[in-house]
Amino acid sequence: MLQALKGVRHLSVRAMKQTELSVPVPWGQLRGRIWGPDDGRPVLCLHGWSDNCGTFNTLIPLLPKECRYVALDLSGHGSSSHRPPGVFYTPPAYVMDVRRVIDALQWSRFSIIGHSMGGNIAGTFSSLYPEMVDAVVLLDSYGFFPINQEEMFKVMRKGMDEQLQFEKKTTEEKKRVYTYEGAVERLSAANPTLSEQSVRILLERGLVQVEGGVAFTRDVRINLKNILRNTLGQSLQLHSGIKAPMLVILAEDGFNKLFVGEDENMFSRIIQAYKDKEHKVVKIPGDHHIHLNNPVAVAPLVSDFLMTKVLTRPARRANEPTSKI
Repeated sequence: MLQALKGVRHLSVRAMKQTELSVPVPWGQLRGRIWGPDDGRPVLCLHGWSDNCGTFNTLIPLLPKECRYVALDLSGHGSSSHRPPGVFYTPPAYVMDVRRVIDALQWSRFSIIGHSMGGNIAGTFSSLYPEMVDAVVLLDSYGFFPINQEEMFKVMRKGMDEQLQFEKKTTEEKKRVYTYEGAVERLSAANPTLSEQSVRILLERGLVQVEGGVAFTRDVRINLKNILRNTLGQSLQLHSGIKAPMLVILAEDGFNKLFVGEDENMFSRIIQAYKDKEHKVVKIPGDHHIHLNNPVAVAPLVSDFLMTKVLTRPARRANEPTSKI
């Protein structure tokens, strides 16, 4: 049944060396896919909420071949292990996952491409570890997802209550079984802007065969309310710590329409902060997954940015390893 997943490929891309990534962590493995030459300039690719590293399958082959791209399945997503029982999925925990992977890869400096939630992880990591980041690309992400201060503790309480209710469910209640086509329909319904090809690409790492059919690999707990959010002030403070050049690509029918809503003023202030620091902000036609659905609309912008901000700079010393994985 899962052979159908493995046969899905983007047909018009340039061939590029690929290998699988597996990094041991205290609760299991963080997995992903590595693209490009062993000695390429390192680029970490972080997917959005509920997706997996397959979200970069159509984009990476269109980017500069001089780079080594490591696309990560974040904890609880794709082929990576779920967090231990009773543990929350929070932004700082994802940032720590990135730190673990970078340590395992032995990267001293690297660039980051982040989509949606992956862009938020990139923003925080780049602020906490500015000396490690060469450049940052945000794909339909603002780099931060602030919340009104008066809502913070309501959200925290809701997340705790949801976690408690989840822990009372039986194993059967926590995991539904689908046919492959049923899973396609389920993901398409949840993400109506995804093309059918994009849905099937995400399902390559997003399904596992079980008795009676297939089940989604992602941890259901990622759907619970995030109990740790930043205010606008905290987000702007983090933003001020970023030293790397940034490219922000926003889709006209993407994040802004899906998530911003009444908080438009907060996100406008974040965008203005990018402009004040002379980072490049571009808005293009398309939806939240334009990088996957229509990579040719995104690839030239990302490629030019990597060429000018990363590949034209001196490479690391010849005796400094790019990676041990």
